[in-house]
Amino acid sequence: METILRISILINFICFGLVNGQIYNVLEFGAEGDGQTDDSNAFLQAWNATCGGEENINTLFIPSGKTYLLQPIEFKGPCKSTSIKLQLDGIIVAPSNITSWSNPKSQTWISFSAVPGLMIDGSGTINGRGSSFWELSLKASERPRALHICNCNNLTINGITSIDSPKSHISIKNCNYVAISKINILAPENSPNTDGIDISYSTNVNIFDSTIQTGDDCIAINTGSSSINITEVNCGPGHGISVGSLGADGENAAVSDVYVTQCTFNKTTNGARIKTWQGGQGYARNISFENITLINVKNPIIIDQQYTDKVLLDATKDSAVAISSVKYVGFQGTTLNEDAIMLKCSAITYCKDMVIDDIEVTMENGEKPKVECENVEGESSDNDLMRECFNSNSTFSGGVRNYFYRGQRM
Repeated sequence: METILRISILINFICFGLVNGQIYNVLEFGAEGDGQTDDSNAFLQAWNATCGGEENINTLFIPSGKTYLLQPIEFKGPCKSTSIKLQLDGIIVAPSNITSWSNPKSQTWISFSAVPGLMIDGSGTINGRGSSFWELSLKASERPRALHICNCNNLTINGITSIDSPKSHISIKNCNYVAISKINILAPENSPNTDGIDISYSTNVNIFDSTIQTGDDCIAINTGSSSINITEVNCGPGHGISVGSLGADGENAAVSDVYVTQCTFNKTTNGARIKTWQGGQGYARNISFENITLINVKNPIIIDQQYTDKVLLDATKDSAVAISSVKYVGFQGTTLNEDAIMLKCSAITYCKDMVIDDIEVTMENGEKPKVECENVEGESSDNDLMRECFNSNSTFSGGVRNYFYRGQRM
C-alpha cells in the first residue's frame, strides 16, 4: 500500500512537470510580500486567473524569499483546469494578533472548496500566529482553523509546514482520495485545540512521512471517515492519534477501516485513542494500530466509550457508539503512567472483537505498568493479564456486561 502511494505521488509530480500549464505568480498580480501589506486581493486575483485558465494544469506560484500577509481568504472552485497546483515556497502569515483580523470570528483563515485535483506542494510555511487567540482562552468554536479543504477529491499535500494555528492546522472534509506526505506541523505543547490534521466525511485518506508536534491530537479521525491509512508519522508533543470524539449530542457516527502503522508517539498525553460520547449512536470498527514506538507516553492505549464533559458522569444513557474489531499490536517503549492500557467501554454496547498482542511497554523505572478493562471482549495470545481480562468479559452470554478488571502487572 505504502509503495503504491509513493508511486502515485511521484506520478503526480511528473505529470505536473511534463504538462505545459500556465504559471500565475502572485507577485505579478500585485502582491508585495513584505509581511506588512495585505496581499489578500492580489492572491484572489491570481487565483481567479489560475482557476479560470484553459490549460489542463495551472499553477498558482507563491515565490520564496517573501512573506505574504493574508486576511481570511477563500479559494473557490470549480475551475476550468482539470488540476490546480499551489506551489508554496514563500511564507504566508496571518495578521499579527486577533485585533488585526478583518473578521476575528471567522471559522477559517485559508480555505479551498470544490477544487478537484488540487495539489499543494512546496517548501513554504503557513504561520497562523495563533498566540493572541490562545491567550484570551477563547472557546474552540471562537477560533479559526488555519487551512480548511472541502469537497476537493484527488487532493495532494506535500512538503509544506504549518505553525501556530489559532485552532486546528489542517482540516479535511468531504474529500475522496487524499495523499498527505512530508509535512511538518508545529505548535507549543500548551496551545489549545491545535489539532494537526482533522479528517471528517472523507475516504481513502493517506498520511505518511510527516512530523506533527502540537497541543492537541496529532491526527483526529471524525465521523463519516473510512479507509484512512497513517504511516510513519512522528507525533509529539500532543494528544496522540485519535478516532473521535464520536457521538456528541446523540450523533449517529460512523468510522471504519483505519490503519495506523510504524508511527512514533514522543511524550504525548495519549497514544492510540478511541473516544466516544455517552448517548451517541453508530459505530467505530475495523481499526488497527500496529508497530508503534512509545517514548514516555502517558496513556499509550486508551478507549473511552463513556466520555462526557459533565462533572458528574451520566451512567443512565441508553445508547453508545459501538466499538468493534480493534487491534493493538506491536507496541514497544516507555510510559509515564502506571495504567498504560485503559479500555473503558460501555455496558450498553461494550467493546467487541478486540485483539491486543506483542505489547512491550515499561515505566521509566523499568517496572511493568497496569491495565484497566471494563466491558471488553477480545483475545490476546502473548499477555497473561490481557487474556484473563478478556476471558472474564467473554463469559457473559447476555444481560448486564458491567465487569471491571483492574490490577495485576503486565
